[in-house]
Amino acid sequence: MIDLSCIYMVWLRDIIRYFREKSQLYGSLTRPILWLFILGLGLRGGFRSVQNVNYTQFIFPGIVAMTAIFTSIQSAISIIWDREFGFLKEVLVAPVPRTSIVLGKALAGTTLSLIQGCIILLLAPLVRVKLQIINVLPLIVVIVIMSFALTGIGIIIAARMTSFQGFGTIMNFVIMPMWFLSGALFPLQGQIPWWLNFLVRINPLTYGVDLVRRLVLGFSFYSPYFDLGFLIIFSGLTTALAVYFFNRGEY
Repeated sequence: MIDLSCIYMVWLRDIIRYFREKSQLYGSLTRPILWLFILGLGLRGGFRSVQNVNYTQFIFPGIVAMTAIFTSIQSAISIIWDREFGFLKEVLVAPVPRTSIVLGKALAGTTLSLIQGCIILLLAPLVRVKLQIINVLPLIVVIVIMSFALTGIGIIIAARMTSFQGFGTIMNFVIMPMWFLSGALFPLQGQIPWWLNFLVRINPLTYGVDLVRRLVLGFSFYSPYFDLGFLIIFSGLTTALAVYFFNRGEY
């Protein structure tokens, strides 16, 4: 059972609150810009060219993915915020299914992630990446699917956490390994240990970065259809788990 008005209300509230907190918007955009231009230009000289792209261009899709993962998972902290200040209890006593609340939160996180991802894409000319107009819509679709899946992870964490500090600790524990093992910063398809290769292969962000790289730079390490299929399946799995854990949570 899904209540569309409840989904819209939860989505709209999170969007309005986000744009009212300007510091959160500026802070979330500063991180990827620093990684792209400081790290990218700093390590550019020691990078062996892949498919005739330099290091800054190589990590550009990874920076888009980083923006998606940080924004998506961090957006779920609004659940703890709402619980802390009693708003969540008021929503839960209303005759609306909890699944609708989860979907509203997931769509809000996805929307915020998409907005920030598009802002980062606007930086493409600064690193001499030429985006093809025909690839813009597929890029948006990929960011939406990836963000929806990652927001589900954030909701799962938030449903089990009771403090902002705990959420922040677990969030970093999840985000950083996923990002480093996604191939966002360097190619991981060379001679790497089997266990590292296994972690790379089961990491959903690997396929998100790979698909974004395909649409932005014109090459990828895996089949685009496999990338997309993996992301869709993972998105369905995280959404189902998010609904399950949110329904079992004590508020």
